[in-house]
Amino acid sequence: DGRTPLSLAAGEGYGATMQLLLERGGTNVNSRDNNDRTPLSFAAEIANEATAQLLLEREGVEVNSKDKDGRTPLSWAAGKANIATIQLLLKREDIEVDSKDYNGQ
Repeated sequence: DGRTPLSLAAGEGYGATMQLLLERGGTNVNSRDNNDRTPLSFAAEIANEATAQLLLEREGVEVNSKDKDGRTPLSWAAGKANIATIQLLLKREDIEVDSKDYNGQ
């Protein structure tokens, strides 16, 4: 499915593993799987505020990245009613709150 170790750790909420991978260097915080999902989109989906925060602290993280369906990390968080993650994302000045997916939602 094209997921990287960082993406897998983010999707499971394994913050300590993510921290190790990020500190090691050379880890692409914006890596994409076969569905164009990033580690941040997986962290946003599972409602783990700490893992989302780890990624949001990284320089160059793409907060508005779109997957193959046009969904952003904010869309994934909102779809699961992950309030804490939504609040983290909304603190970003570069967040696009009106971004729509490819179905117009």
